[in-house]
Amino acid sequence: MYISKIHINNFRNFKDKEIVFNDGVNVIIGHNNAGKTNLIKALSLVIDNEKPKRLYTDDFNKNVTLAELKSAPPKITISVTITKGEEETPDDLVTISNWLTKLDSSYEALLTYEFFLPEKKHEEYIKALSALTDETPTEIEKAWKLIKHEFIRYYGYKIWGGEITNQATADSESLQKIDFQFLDAIRDVERDMLTGRNTLLREVFDFFMDYEIKIDETKTPEIKYSEIKAKKESFSEQADVLIEDLSERIRAGKQEILSYAEKTGASFNNAKPTFEGSISENEMYSVLKLIVEYESGIKIPASHNGLGYNNLIFMSLLLAKMQVNADVDYLDNNAKVFTTLAIEEPEAHLHPAMQYKFLKFLNENKKEKKVRQIFVTTHSTHITSAVSLDEIICLHSENGETTIGYPNRVFPEEKNKKYVQRFLDATKSDMLFAQKILFVEGIAEQLLMSIFANYIGKSLEDNHVAVINVGGRYFDHFLHLFDSEKENTIHKKIVCITDRDPERKEKTRGNFKKCYPFEYNQDLATFDYQSNPSADRYLKDTHQNITFFSPETDKGKTLEYELLMSNPSLKLLLTDSITNKQELDDLMSEFVTTGSTVQNLLDKLRDSDANTRIKDSINLNTILDAEEKKKSIIASRYLNSVGKGENALELSYILAKNLEKKGTTDFIEFNVPQYIKNAIEELCQ
Repeated sequence: MYISKIHINNFRNFKDKEIVFNDGVNVIIGHNNAGKTNLIKALSLVIDNEKPKRLYTDDFNKNVTLAELKSAPPKITISVTITKGEEETPDDLVTISNWLTKLDSSYEALLTYEFFLPEKKHEEYIKALSALTDETPTEIEKAWKLIKHEFIRYYGYKIWGGEITNQATADSESLQKIDFQFLDAIRDVERDMLTGRNTLLREVFDFFMDYEIKIDETKTPEIKYSEIKAKKESFSEQADVLIEDLSERIRAGKQEILSYAEKTGASFNNAKPTFEGSISENEMYSVLKLIVEYESGIKIPASHNGLGYNNLIFMSLLLAKMQVNADVDYLDNNAKVFTTLAIEEPEAHLHPAMQYKFLKFLNENKKEKKVRQIFVTTHSTHITSAVSLDEIICLHSENGETTIGYPNRVFPEEKNKKYVQRFLDATKSDMLFAQKILFVEGIAEQLLMSIFANYIGKSLEDNHVAVINVGGRYFDHFLHLFDSEKENTIHKKIVCITDRDPERKEKTRGNFKKCYPFEYNQDLATFDYQSNPSADRYLKDTHQNITFFSPETDKGKTLEYELLMSNPSLKLLLTDSITNKQELDDLMSEFVTTGSTVQNLLDKLRDSDANTRIKDSINLNTILDAEEKKKSIIASRYLNSVGKGENALELSYILAKNLEKKGTTDFIEFNVPQYIKNAIEELCQ
């Protein structure tokens, strides 16, 4: 089950609004004071059993007329709809059975929080406000002051289960099955987590103690109980030895200490104070401190970490606690059934690369069912660029009116949505915070690099790599910032991926124009040749922190060309935006035909000036073997058929979807071009 929507009436900036949620991650964005925090607060009033429920005059929506206030006392109503989700547990329906409003294959239940003036005070209220007559801001302010001073103390709250007209109070036992954890933007994580004296850490310790035994599916509950009991007894025996040793060491000193007790009269009736004791595992937790150990072996207390690092640790501990709370074997009937996590502004104290990692962490916890539903409020473009449009909810407040937008619902066609989704990226300021940087020439490389990394079992996100599109060969402007061989630069690993871009011009006239790799240096009597001078600028191990990677000398060209040289028969690469899709399809089929020759592929080319040039150049080339020539024919036709931006958007989507099928028979093998593979491995080592 999941919270499918919330209806907020008369609470803070929400006059009368319904917000629809996703079954999973919900990223709530909006400008300051758009209502993000108020939305989470409204949610907590209904389902958070730990926080106070009482409200005050300032919690009412003030966008009301005097006539409305005079007609009836203001009331806050917040309704939460719980719906059957994709992932169900046997206890879901049992938990919400008393709140059901719809019972079929997709059941619904309703919980409603009301903050109201009791009926017996209504007449007194109407009489008190009747003296106010003018519909002016001053008179409305007087009305609110009257409510604050004379009536707010009479207000009470209820949480109803089911249709509100039935006025059936939601049973507390079922409400206790909901675990709502909220991390606000201003949190003291050092106070909350750093030692075993803290309740949160003690609960986590207690649950995960002897965890290797508790999760061993080869052992029966009886054997697990027996082994854990034996460990506890062994610990107690060892602790007794320590206590006895401590008592022995203080024996003489104890007599001196207690002599003062006798002199002050603390000893009487033949009774005198002494020292003894025992210690349990739970009591020993208090001596444990959270520390951070680096690869070098250096250990520092967590209190010496930055706030961002400690916030991440605290969030991980909180999720561990939620796992504890939901464990039936550990808590039996007290276990939580529905676990929800709300985090306000997780970007506080987190640099951009860590925000990506944090979102990935939350999604993994959702997939592993350690938390059922997640709510995140944020101002961070880095966070919104890391989630899908389906997960984003936009709040906007203007002139006292709050509106809600859902980006995933506004596109007339799916291809429009995919296009916008892929272009939602953060600004290039990312490079100042990331641990490593991958500079690329264009949008195609920018969109595809992370997916390529996943195909070779790497993760740019896990390695805190920012992919920055410089819009051409404009690497130098950025390299000045990071060249560690110069003073005052930012030292971090830099990798640049650039095209070969071979060119030629007639010796007697004209300018350099693009040419195919199989034309490069083939007619030195007629043409002058050149290629991208940056490609060999910083080869591997020639600079402290900067490395360039590009396609193979004399054989490479652009990313699109290299994709087909590495995957000459992969029809997965034929996106809808390709202009010569059928011709390429025929060429790929011919390539894998047994006994197919170079001439067979050339015969598949339709008549055109571009294809005539390919035919002539391939036949004149004396360096490439037959296999390389066949690949070159397909690669050159593919290059001439794609529009870089749109094709890259479609290709990134297709490759990402294919990767989701890895491990199944539907997965299609894809070869990442070698120079890109080398670049990614350089960054991820």
